[in-house]
Amino acid sequence: MQKSLRFAAATAAAAVAGAALYGAGAATAGQSTANSTHEPYNIGVLVKDIDTYYGTTADANGVYQASPMSPYAKDLAAIDRAAKKYIDQAARKALHKGKKPAVVFDIDDTLLLSLDYEKRYNYTYNSATWAAYVDRADRPEVFGSPELVRYAAKRGVTVFYNSGLSEAQRSAAVANLKKVGADVNLDAGHMFLKNAANPPSYLSGCATPGTWTCTTVQYKAGTRRHIERDLGYDIVANFGDQYSDLDGGYADRTYKLPNPTYFVG
Repeated sequence: MQKSLRFAAATAAAAVAGAALYGAGAATAGQSTANSTHEPYNIGVLVKDIDTYYGTTADANGVYQASPMSPYAKDLAAIDRAAKKYIDQAARKALHKGKKPAVVFDIDDTLLLSLDYEKRYNYTYNSATWAAYVDRADRPEVFGSPELVRYAAKRGVTVFYNSGLSEAQRSAAVANLKKVGADVNLDAGHMFLKNAANPPSYLSGCATPGTWTCTTVQYKAGTRRHIERDLGYDIVANFGDQYSDLDGGYADRTYKLPNPTYFVG
């Protein structure tokens, strides 16, 4: 992920407070959103809500983990059940018509969970600490998502990845995805990462060598357009934890995974 788009580090607390309400619980009667004249949602209470939602605990190594019994895990399980049923039907229909069905997955907090980083750095961002965290290649899976990757592949659906991680982080992303069991189509022809130094021609409207002005939606929708129009696939489903992963079209159906810890516009 192009982490600088998530939130400015100096004002992270305010951004998190507004964005995290999606999954962590609604504000109480005395706690309204920041665009109101009333007191905003208290960030200390909000962090507790986030911990409750994930069932956050530190393991024996001090790494923060989500609980498989948490509300977060239950929300993911419901999404996975619906997605599997849909993928099965969509794959049969597409293959019957002679089309090439495909699914597209974001990576950060869609396949690989970054909760430990968010919790450890108090929901702020620093490019150096984030790069080091990604390079460790030991993030746990987002519950059920690697299984969903394998499920789609077994039904004849081609899996693509469309991530805001940089080209320099490719080897770490591949290693981490293999570690969690999402070992499907991890080659450069199926995993699209940001390459600001040498962007692909299909993004020429917002990116030229050394100059990247693409928004997240432009980058991700442009990549999906390339998959459909240039590579000839029918994207039956697109999965992401941010609405910017999903907006812009070029997918028959979208699935928003819960993420109350940050917002990428």
